[in-house]
Amino acid sequence: MAVNLVNVEAVSKTYGTRALLEAVSLGVSEGDRVGVVGRNGDGKTTLIRLLAKLESPDAGRVTHQSGLRLAVLTQTDSLDPEATVRHEIVAGRADHEWAGDAKIRDILTGLFGGLDLPGFPDGLDTVIGPLSGGERRRIALAKLLTQEQDLIVLDEPTNHLDVEGISWLAGHLQARRTALVVVTHDRWFLDQVCTRMWDVQRGDVYEYEGGYSDYVFARAERERIAATEETKRQNLVRKELAWLRRGAPARTSKPRFRIEAANALIEDVPPPRDTAELMRFANSRLGKTVFELKDVSVTAGPKELLRHITWQLGPGDRVGLVGVNGAGKTSLLRALAEAKATDGDVQPSAGRITVGKTVKLAYLSQEVAELDPNWRVLQAVEAVRQRVDLGKSREMTAGQLCEKFGFTKEKQWTPVGDLSGGERRRLQILRLLMDEPNVLFLDEPTNDLDIETLTQLEDLLDGWPGSMLVISHDRFFLERTTDRVFALLGDQSLRMLPRGVDEYLERRRRLAEEAAPPPPPVKEKPAGDTRAAKKELQRIERQLDKLGEREGKLHAGIAEHSTDFEKVAELDLQLRSLRAEREELEMRWLELAEES
Repeated sequence: MAVNLVNVEAVSKTYGTRALLEAVSLGVSEGDRVGVVGRNGDGKTTLIRLLAKLESPDAGRVTHQSGLRLAVLTQTDSLDPEATVRHEIVAGRADHEWAGDAKIRDILTGLFGGLDLPGFPDGLDTVIGPLSGGERRRIALAKLLTQEQDLIVLDEPTNHLDVEGISWLAGHLQARRTALVVVTHDRWFLDQVCTRMWDVQRGDVYEYEGGYSDYVFARAERERIAATEETKRQNLVRKELAWLRRGAPARTSKPRFRIEAANALIEDVPPPRDTAELMRFANSRLGKTVFELKDVSVTAGPKELLRHITWQLGPGDRVGLVGVNGAGKTSLLRALAEAKATDGDVQPSAGRITVGKTVKLAYLSQEVAELDPNWRVLQAVEAVRQRVDLGKSREMTAGQLCEKFGFTKEKQWTPVGDLSGGERRRLQILRLLMDEPNVLFLDEPTNDLDIETLTQLEDLLDGWPGSMLVISHDRFFLERTTDRVFALLGDQSLRMLPRGVDEYLERRRRLAEEAAPPPPPVKEKPAGDTRAAKKELQRIERQLDKLGEREGKLHAGIAEHSTDFEKVAELDLQLRSLRAEREELEMRWLELAEES
């Protein structure tokens, strides 16, 4: 039986006049991997802070197992600004000690792209103070993961990670035996990592078995039976369940929900988008030309990011962009936006961008635009337009669209200056949509948005007739809202990926593996000859002994060259290749042992 690590008993917490949690009881045991979801402001972060004893409840109690080793990643780090990255991650350990630790090497490579921390001015010796918030978050996460714990509590760990980094983190957490409680809006990550879900709603916490897909099914089933939620929300949950069931089979690694029951729930739910209808509408609004690039090169300062690209964004196209940080995704969007803003007068360093005459572009950048802090929310939206046509004959007033995005009638009269970061992001998206654009550029649109707001945004975009270019580290959102994926792999090219994000991650893995020498193939011999099998067993045993000696020398080499990170990286690649060869030989040894 699993050991109980944390107990939360009848806990309540109130801020001002608002009760965030009321008499909540739950627990975390060894091996649990719990995902926490809910609306922004409903108490997700408060719940995990109480669970970690970073805050005290107003009523009830939280108990920890004696000697519990607990680590927490909050949304604000406590790193020493005068310290170096080296000091925070490996502390006082000698270089040969940490460089010889496979776990630390894996964490540095997974979160930073290499042992020498490419992108940081002085590598491990970079001082933390001047670094961006995203860089500091990655350092805090690396510091936490290098230590041994019984329970890890993470608040939005995927923020500031790219698709590749999120995939690595999911695999790393799956492989750890540590119990986990994680707050995140990344639904793909929840499906990959979590075995239980907590849904924080209006002071209560609902528990579900399984990952995000299972949670969507269970919630749709609960709402159908109870029939207490408004029809609009129930339909959205069923719509999301339909997309999950009809989408790529690999979207959830272990589909635990009951397939027959899920299919019965969604049998009358149409596909999320009528692509043919949207394309016809987009053609009538945009004509034949939207954006056309001919032999275009894009630079950032002296660095050439894209070279001689010929590509087009057509009417009704929904394109997702993925790529390594610094490959030029945002720079490409800016180049297209500048060409539109200047009627083609501002062009990239080489080639030409042609913009359609009917294009009306809305560009959601990563920066939140500053608005008059004294404006009310509704006033800020109505300043753009009073009513909006969102396609499929859906016309809304500014107030109705505000409500759809979580701004209740009372909240619509809140001064802009009093809004949280997530609420400002929602307001920014609202104002863009109110302007009735026919082309949308979305650069990391999911930042600071909760899952319910993301679901509402996806629903709106389903019926929106125009062309769309999306950059996002949120794999679920990317796959849900776009039809094609293009990748910037850091080689100055733009490639279409028919299999989407999966293909991107495979290509990135292949690029990393190409640097390592392939293990020599093991020649298999007929299994029928027992004597031959025994001889091969002896030969494999000798090879394994030799591989053990070579592995020992590589470990010694890593320790000897611990301050030469290029050399350590080279030796580490050799070590991985050696391990792959050893695993193959061990598998062959087991086969022969069974035969003989």
